[in-house]
Amino acid sequence: MDEFTHFNQEGRARMVDVGHKADTARVAVARGEIRMKPETLRLVKDKTVHKGDVLAVSQVAAVMGAKKTPDIIPMCHPLLLSGIDVSFSINEPESKIEIEAVVKNNGQTGVEMEALTAVSVAALTIYDMCKAAEKDMVISDICLVSKSGGKSGEYIREEV
Repeated sequence: MDEFTHFNQEGRARMVDVGHKADTARVAVARGEIRMKPETLRLVKDKTVHKGDVLAVSQVAAVMGAKKTPDIIPMCHPLLLSGIDVSFSINEPESKIEIEAVVKNNGQTGVEMEALTAVSVAALTIYDMCKAAEKDMVISDICLVSKSGGKSGEYIREEV
């Protein structure tokens, strides 16, 4: 396992210096899900939630979340993101919404945290918009699916 790089010689937190790294094309894909009762899922699917179109609002929130990642995760670098795409899949048999975010940039550090943040913010927004109908929703399985670019190269999650 690589050593942790977010600590200085005194053991205090620091932002890693990436100034010496070459710019490379980087892509990260993250996924997660939010489970809910079938009645709540139907409200989302039929766009009849009182607050509005849940998935449309959640998609915009996810993009905003990815862009604001360094504002909420202390050691993240501010990045110029070149692309953010968020998609939703309604899984009626399992009564859940699956969320996927693809984040891209051309830079000196990766976009994994931005992709994970996008998925998290999308799920939280779905919860917020549906909480009047149901408070038992469960957000889970937020994970990095893949990443490419940079010194460490390609990573693809092995499904368990």
